[in-house]
Amino acid sequence: NKKTMTMMSLVRTLTLLAASSSAFQTTRSVIKMSASGPKNIVVIGGGVQGTSVAFHIAESTSLPAGSTITILEANKIASAASGKGGGFMARQWGDGGPTQTLHELAFDMYEELCPKLGVESYRKLPVLSVSPGGNKKGKQDNKSKNKQLSDIFPTWLDGSIGRVSPLGFGDDTAQVTPKEFVEKMLEYVNQPDKPGVKVVIGKCTGIECTDGDDGDKVVTAVTYQDGDEEEEKVLNADDVIVSAGPWTCQAEKWFEGAIQLPMEGVKSTSIVWKPPTGDDTVDATALFCGEDNRFGTHLEVYPRPDGTVYICGIGGSDYITTSELQDSAFLFDCPPKDDRVEAAASAFQMMSDTYSTRGELAKTQACMRPCPPDAKPYMGRVPGYTGAYINGGHNCWGIAWAPASGKAIAELVLEGESRSVDLRPFNPARYTSQGRGGRGRKKKGLSVGEQW
Repeated sequence: NKKTMTMMSLVRTLTLLAASSSAFQTTRSVIKMSASGPKNIVVIGGGVQGTSVAFHIAESTSLPAGSTITILEANKIASAASGKGGGFMARQWGDGGPTQTLHELAFDMYEELCPKLGVESYRKLPVLSVSPGGNKKGKQDNKSKNKQLSDIFPTWLDGSIGRVSPLGFGDDTAQVTPKEFVEKMLEYVNQPDKPGVKVVIGKCTGIECTDGDDGDKVVTAVTYQDGDEEEEKVLNADDVIVSAGPWTCQAEKWFEGAIQLPMEGVKSTSIVWKPPTGDDTVDATALFCGEDNRFGTHLEVYPRPDGTVYICGIGGSDYITTSELQDSAFLFDCPPKDDRVEAAASAFQMMSDTYSTRGELAKTQACMRPCPPDAKPYMGRVPGYTGAYINGGHNCWGIAWAPASGKAIAELVLEGESRSVDLRPFNPARYTSQGRGGRGRKKKGLSVGEQW
């Protein structure tokens, strides 16, 4: 009994010591955070991901008073996929893996943020799976043939189609025009009573650092070139977040090889239809279509609230390598493929007599989605650096995940860790062969302590 009592006393003592140590660490962290002065924060990339990071940093109560937030954008705000993407989102369409939280959190955040920001293009909408039909053109009464789906069957789907089945009834599927969302975020944070986010147009050329006391490099500035000017300009920075879509991999050279960010840019064409002649509104049902071997397409069709119809899944994509992206491939000019425009238009007009007889294209375009080898984004700190972060490579769900990604990175930058999303599966150093800087040894960019 005496031995048991002694052991219990020891356990209580150790528990109290652990609690005391934890409280000290927490207190020290809070003191450090509250004592920190104004920050200069630079986000490289002005798409929906980068803008979302800047937005959530500006909206955070943890942002020190007097801080500055700057977006450095090479071209113009929402100039790439964020200005040319479809903006479809689905809360439960993940695979249950690490990205599932991004799907669910971002979907809920869009529903809350869009009314707050005054985004008019956001809405929930049903989704149908549609197989290609035969070669017979002409108007068909497909709605009456699919009476069980009559409530969500669009009147414009009146051409040659095959089997139709529901993928969603509008409870957990939605859409937004990403360019409008980007613009509304910037409008909101630049109101008179807000911290504000400044946009600077220029191409990043490097990250300046000093040596820290613990062996890490400490970020001090971002250098960039403005247009055709050869002279480099400087933005002072305590924190820099690289969030430049497929071009995020350029950070490899900015951080002098401390991190490897393999990336493939999938360059694809998309088209936008005007509202059919004589129609003011277009039924709001999205389509995911099966492979159509006649045209080499697997169309995704998204009617928008303004009456236009956005179509991707056109086929014929090009695959841009990491080295090409590091040389800024398609950063300023990303032309569509004329043959894919023709194929997409023909495939859609086979399915829709309405657009075959009264349709007119409004826009043809192309953009890239950024794809790491494992299809997971890069989100987290750069190893060996203080004040350096990566947020890129969000694949085809970059627009859908933007609010959650922005919130998570804002928490990481301002509070030291992300509370909203577990970022461990998205460690940007997971392909880094050898870490550099900092205390202790590293294995593939991850700290493994002093004894490994």
